[in-house]
Amino acid sequence: MSNILEIKNLVVSYGGIEAVKGIQMAVPEGEIVTLIGANGAGKSTTLKSISGLVKPKQASILYKGKEIVGQSPDFIVSQGITLVPEGRRVFPNLTVMENLKIGAYLRKDSLKDDLEYVFTLFPRLREREWQMAGTLSGGEQQMLAVGRALMSRPKVIMMDEPSLGLAPLVVKDIFNIIQTINKEGITVLLIEQNANMALKIAHKAYVIETGTITMEGTGAELLANEKIKQAYLGKTK
Repeated sequence: MSNILEIKNLVVSYGGIEAVKGIQMAVPEGEIVTLIGANGAGKSTTLKSISGLVKPKQASILYKGKEIVGQSPDFIVSQGITLVPEGRRVFPNLTVMENLKIGAYLRKDSLKDDLEYVFTLFPRLREREWQMAGTLSGGEQQMLAVGRALMSRPKVIMMDEPSLGLAPLVVKDIFNIIQTINKEGITVLLIEQNANMALKIAHKAYVIETGTITMEGTGAELLANEKIKQAYLGKTK
């Protein structure tokens, strides 16, 4: 299977401190790829670099074989890469419907089918489409953030900590939705503190520590790895 995204020698500095130190990653088309690591390891910085929100010190980031480093976030969204940010970042003083339409701000065609798709995935959003987003529960806001990202018709959806702060039952729902989206042909690049859940659904996984990729393999391989169990899954032999 061909790689839809290739990240080569990604280096990102903040005020002279290297947050990401030359990482290499490949994201095969149609798969779920997860990046796990501790807080501050460089996970979010990696996603922001791909989406054009952070300018790398150096890197080659290829999307469908074409270089996207230096392109604007708008251009990158228009090409088919979208980010569901950490903390959801919905617009609290706008309705659910208005938030969803913002996700399609680059499009000029009809949104009817895409809105129906989002409401089929997330029936609770249909029930609350005229409710202010700021009055939704944390789980509903996460559903809205994912739905908003889907409105741009992405080929690659990147998710930064989608389960953060959510109740276990809601987390299960979110992970089911991630798998559903993927089965329908969207490639997923996932950052997740809940390493156990992430590795269970991932086709491919990377471990990042202090800005460096230290391990890679299939989700199942890393789930079974003793070092990973001890460091990220809270398990020992």
